Amino acid sequence: MTLNAFRFTLLFIGFVTVSSAQNPAKLTQNWTVNKVEFHKIIGDSLELILEDYQKSVELDSVWRSRLADQSYSKRIETIIKDSLDSKTHVTEVSTEVLKERLAILNAKTPFNIEYNESLESVIGYFLKREKQGTERVMGLSKFYFPMFEATLDKHDVPLEMKYLALVESALNPRAKSRVGATGLWQFMYSTGKMYDLDVSSYVDERMDPVASTDAAAKYLKSLYTMFNDWDLALAAYNSGPGNVSKAIRRSGGETNYWKLRRYLPRETAGYVPSFQAMLYLYEYADEHGFQPERPKSTYFGTDTIKVKQLITLDQVAEVTQTDKEVLEFLNPSYKLGIIPFEKDKSYYIRLPYAKSGLFVANEDNIYGYAETQIAKSEEPLPKNLKADDKINYYVKSGDYLGRIAEKFGVGVSQIRSWNNLRGNNLKIGQRLIIYPRNVNAVVQTESKPKQPSTKSSSSKSSEFYKVKPGDSLWTISKKYPDLSIEDLKSLNQLKSNQLKPGMKLKVSKG
Repeated sequence: MTLNAFRFTLLFIGFVTVSSAQNPAKLTQNWTVNKVEFHKIIGDSLELILEDYQKSVELDSVWRSRLADQSYSKRIETIIKDSLDSKTHVTEVSTEVLKERLAILNAKTPFNIEYNESLESVIGYFLKREKQGTERVMGLSKFYFPMFEATLDKHDVPLEMKYLALVESALNPRAKSRVGATGLWQFMYSTGKMYDLDVSSYVDERMDPVASTDAAAKYLKSLYTMFNDWDLALAAYNSGPGNVSKAIRRSGGETNYWKLRRYLPRETAGYVPSFQAMLYLYEYADEHGFQPERPKSTYFGTDTIKVKQLITLDQVAEVTQTDKEVLEFLNPSYKLGIIPFEKDKSYYIRLPYAKSGLFVANEDNIYGYAETQIAKSEEPLPKNLKADDKINYYVKSGDYLGRIAEKFGVGVSQIRSWNNLRGNNLKIGQRLIIYPRNVNAVVQTESKPKQPSTKSSSSKSSEFYKVKPGDSLWTISKKYPDLSIEDLKSLNQLKSNQLKPGMKLKVSKG
């Protein structure tokens, strides 16, 4: 297929119009009607091209299902932690051959790659026990690595740093560690914020492959500037520059990673060997018989379009006739399947090339359809809360500072500081100011409670509420979102929180 024929195919797909914003299925009907005329121009090859394209899109959804399995990345974590103690040695290649190969890698990379038993044991573990899992991520790397390399090159970071994402996340953009590090490059919230990776209830840009890779490249370059050594930059990426600086001081000023390794945190001591093991396995994949499956399209087989108003992935999938799993795979940062719109912030939808032409050609109709669908929906969309937004949280029965801190992804000391608390004692109904990190918890907390349906319960506009056994001011206030515990006490001139069954409480401010 010539380049001109390919461009013509994209042009043709782009001209398929949405004849009715209320009936996106007509996209498919238009293709059915018009393909006969286009066959007269370019023949049956067009349909074959589109069939091949659709097959590749369907096959790409396989990669998304593999990403849902985090077992491989979890095993890599174990390998990193246990590498200091492991005594498993490579049997597929002799130690002498391994030393020769490592010397070659050392000569052609900016990393200090030297033979030691720890590195040999990590390589041996992957070859013996993780060959199949490594083949899977090798196949997936064909999708991500072209983008990684372009970004790393732009920031003058060694292209070999692309292997770091394998160690960090096993190329799962939605990977999340037990301490909250997220995405392909496993950014903590605070570090991601330093590099403009926003987090809200709709979006986590740490999961955005393009944005997070750019942030990782900038961060690695800054660490290199600090230590003037790529191995130490890797160590600092894992444990923080403070720990590396401390290790240098404790070692008497040593800057060779292998010599100061024993002064680093245990996980970091196994981190660089795991990175170098991945580098070795990729460079000598053929020699060890790796046969990775390859995705049918590359990352550069897609295009990005800036959205002009709020739209959901469901709506984009429907009007462009794209499998939703493919859209979720290409747009992992949209946690709820909603692409928001903000005046001062740009959000993008990533689509396969052919579908992007269709989207652009019919953009106004697509947005009109999306707006109509949202207006028709019985359930309103959840609020898009930023991780920096302040919320009011009212203490519930069974709450304590540790539980609240865990719920919102913050520290107990932070809650104390924000609310001028001297101790850990809380009262039911007490208001706490929280700057949440886990914004999904905010969405759940702020969802409106169902209105009471019993005869003794008033609706939101009712004048009085009859107290039932087990009721408290807090449970009653939850039935009426506009009323706080303080409001109930004020409206009913209550001096305490004690209630008696049968008591009538005023629940209207009017």
